[in-house]
Amino acid sequence: MEANIKAAVEAGILNYGKVDGISTAPEFLEKIIAVFNTEASYLEKLELLDQSFNDYPLFDELREVYVDLLLMNFFSNDVLKLEDDYLDSEEWEAIEDETIDRGTELLNIFLYLGECKDDEIEPELDDFLKEYEDIIANQIVVDSPYAEIAKVGKGLNSRSEVYELFYPIMSFFSELKPSEKQFEEYAEASSNKAFDIALYQIISTYYNK
Repeated sequence: MEANIKAAVEAGILNYGKVDGISTAPEFLEKIIAVFNTEASYLEKLELLDQSFNDYPLFDELREVYVDLLLMNFFSNDVLKLEDDYLDSEEWEAIEDETIDRGTELLNIFLYLGECKDDEIEPELDDFLKEYEDIIANQIVVDSPYAEIAKVGKGLNSRSEVYELFYPIMSFFSELKPSEKQFEEYAEASSNKAFDIALYQIISTYYNK
């Protein structure tokens, strides 16, 4: 597992557990890291990931975000052990079809941040994948305080694909490397503290490690 993925995996679970007072966070984290590191196919790892979340239901809100991270781990690590054209194969196409309803829009954030690192450029909201209408329509709020970003996020249509992700995504682009005080301000404006803090920590840790 690459260092930034491992750090993001740790940051999400430990911060979520800390905010919600879940004492089993360290042992759950150990199980999740074991899943990421196990020698198995992507679908087998996905099954193990689901089983781990089933065993620790208090973390279920993070399940699909960790599907994104598992896929990023596959792209950066597991695929190197397979044939060069594996991602173009019928086998991988079948896997994509089978798992099309898994994960979240955060996957595109992780892919974008990976490109930024490769190209040695700083992430910018204007540069981020333009198909997200709710983000585009509200991009001016990126320069606003966290409370205003949270307010705009709550005003989105709850059926939007970025409804639950808007606040952490927009806050990340507002401040790529938040200080402890900024995290406190961010948490104060959140209506779903454990989830929002976990996601901001996951994104910023993934990028900054």
